Amino acid sequence: MSSAEPGRRAATIYSVAQRAGVSIATVSRVLQGTTSTSEGTRRKVMQAVEELDYVPLRAARSLAVQRHEAHGLVVPELRGPYYAELLTGYESAAAALGQSVVLVVTGRRDDPTQAVRDLAGRVDGLALSYSTIADPVVQSLARTTPVVLVARPQVPGTDAVVTESTESARALTAHLFGHGRTHLVFVGDPDSSSDVQARYTGFRLAHAAADIPVRRPPLRVPFLEAAGVQVAEEILRRRVKVDGLVCANDELALAVMKRLEGSGVRVPDDIAIVGWDDVMTARYITPGLTTVRQPMRELGQAAANRLHERISGSPARPEPLVLPTDLVLRSSCGCTAKDRATTAAASTPTSPTTTRGAAPPRRNT
Repeated sequence: MSSAEPGRRAATIYSVAQRAGVSIATVSRVLQGTTSTSEGTRRKVMQAVEELDYVPLRAARSLAVQRHEAHGLVVPELRGPYYAELLTGYESAAAALGQSVVLVVTGRRDDPTQAVRDLAGRVDGLALSYSTIADPVVQSLARTTPVVLVARPQVPGTDAVVTESTESARALTAHLFGHGRTHLVFVGDPDSSSDVQARYTGFRLAHAAADIPVRRPPLRVPFLEAAGVQVAEEILRRRVKVDGLVCANDELALAVMKRLEGSGVRVPDDIAIVGWDDVMTARYITPGLTTVRQPMRELGQAAANRLHERISGSPARPEPLVLPTDLVLRSSCGCTAKDRATTAAASTPTSPTTTRGAAPPRRNT
């Protein structure tokens, strides 16, 4: 078999069928080695395989095992840079493996569970992000379909790829304590996702370690700009005593910051504000937003690669793959340029490679 040209996209079962002038079912039967095809047809298929440098995922390619050369990716929504980065990473990794990606967005579907079940019949495996469908349904699907969970807790029979959250949130909260802030409020709903729950856990752990009480429950709001404005209005009406806000994402943090500053509240002098995600705006707003950077593109790539391994026969791993995050210090927490330089010099970054188990946050300025 000839060598593939550098940079050439991997051949798929569809391109082999097209080159040979037969159906994908026929290609599957030939590659499986069944005797139901003629010798002439077998020669045409194998010639196409050689010309295209086609490498099957597995030896078997029958319709009975439904190889589609496609991954199913399920997300709750597409709004915002978070999902754009995740999708970009996933699609790029899948393309490098010669796989297409079929996307299902569950947010506005009347029956998301049925949509995912239908998708499972059209792809070789599923990557399910966040709480798009319930765990019992995931377990049911995993009995017959390779499943990788993205940014959600692992369930039996599946793999999971996540980013570190608890330790990063603990470090972020402790950093605010270091600036003398003691009346902190967590902004976000811990019940909305496992990620936000982990961030709130880190928030509480930092309070316990510093022997500072959590003075009020979290402000349970969705990840929307309007919700951030609502939080700011509550603060302006003095209904919330606060000298620091730990926001569960940057969109909330930026909305709160803009509304407060528009009413004369100084950030960080009066209230320190920190976020999560490190969206582009966080880098250029004044004051710059202290936040936690998540490797969303890498998360998507890791999920696609792991699902491909599962489709190819690898068993589920017992522990999730945890990607490290970066603590990004800017001015909204109270840091000066000198403070950030000193903190960076004193910090020891973790390895940039992915690890299993909890990965501590890296510090960037």
